[in-house]
Amino acid sequence: MSTPGNLPANPDVWTVRRILEWTAGFLKQKGVESPRLEAELLLAHARQCQRIRLYTDIDNELTESERTQMRASVQRRAKREPLAYIIGSREFYGRSFEVGQGVLIPRPETETLVDICLERIPKDQPRTVAEVGFGSGCIAVTIARQRPLCSVIATDLSERAMEIATRNVQKLEVTDRVTLLAGDVLQPLLACGTLFDGLISNPPYIRDDERDSLQPEVALHEPAEALFAGKDGLDIVRRIAADAVKILKPGAFIALELDPAQCETVATLLMASGFSSTSIRRDLSGNNRIVEGIV
Repeated sequence: MSTPGNLPANPDVWTVRRILEWTAGFLKQKGVESPRLEAELLLAHARQCQRIRLYTDIDNELTESERTQMRASVQRRAKREPLAYIIGSREFYGRSFEVGQGVLIPRPETETLVDICLERIPKDQPRTVAEVGFGSGCIAVTIARQRPLCSVIATDLSERAMEIATRNVQKLEVTDRVTLLAGDVLQPLLACGTLFDGLISNPPYIRDDERDSLQPEVALHEPAEALFAGKDGLDIVRRIAADAVKILKPGAFIALELDPAQCETVATLLMASGFSSTSIRRDLSGNNRIVEGIV
């Protein structure tokens, strides 16, 4: 028999098949969504292989080091630490990005933000765009990779984000076109004196009173400064809107990822801040998600 959070004592039974079955059942008991998928990802990480390899090795026994690694990972996940922090990466726009404690984990909704920005950035002409709150660097790096003539200058206040994003910029080979600046919201961009063709942000937008309704993975582990933004969730968005037109060229765009309930308010806010037009775009689930504005 096993004790909670630990693998059964007899190592002879630990084939890939049995550990997947046991882990999936255990994670399901702990309230983890997609327990089988997560069991596969944790085991692939422990074995340092692709997920598909698990099924070609389905009846192979794990080594002692693999069992040790898997045990530690399962215990962490049972405490609702995010899977991405445990395995150290998250896929975004078809690329693997390093993530870790202190950095917001990329979400599928943010791929919609990138798609909308790419519509505004031509493939065959140079452009310079800004990002507020680069986190892991996934947005800035993806835009630079998808648009080889585009340069991105991005800001973040977090030292941890700077460490991880710098490694992602280097790993994905865009150091010549992605510049990371340490600083608060638009301050580094205002100071650099550049006028940009676009401004992108997935800012903190969760209301302070929503903390208790969030999943433990988010509320207990992801950085609060990347999630929460005051009583109505718009503290950072107001600061972006107030100064955005100062750093944007005529005809430039802004694109902000938001809570669906905030989109109408923010569209009005942008109009009052000097943008000539705004629109609201939906994510893949059909929810209002992105507010665009044109100077």
